[in-house]
Amino acid sequence: MRDDERALTAEESCLAAGLEALLYRHDPIGIAFGDNPDEYSPEARALLPRLVETRTVDDVQDVVHAVFVQWLDEGTAGPRTRYRLIAEEISALLRH
Repeated sequence: MRDDERALTAEESCLAAGLEALLYRHDPIGIAFGDNPDEYSPEARALLPRLVETRTVDDVQDVVHAVFVQWLDEGTAGPRTRYRLIAEEISALLRH
């Protein structure tokens, strides 16, 4: 079973919703059109188990970029630098 298909705990669901909203707001691959707020749901859910491995903003940036490369491809995901602000916000979200 893929990470995006497994049942989430209440805490994970809350975090996934926050991640999804954050990704949608930043829209790193240009797919947020206003009528598709769940567009980043698979990526948000795929991030959940991998974020526990992170300790720094750089770690989070690596994980977020890797997930987008995995789900899409290197060209569509774009450069790692595209995910810096996202990683900073995710790191702040995880601290709270």
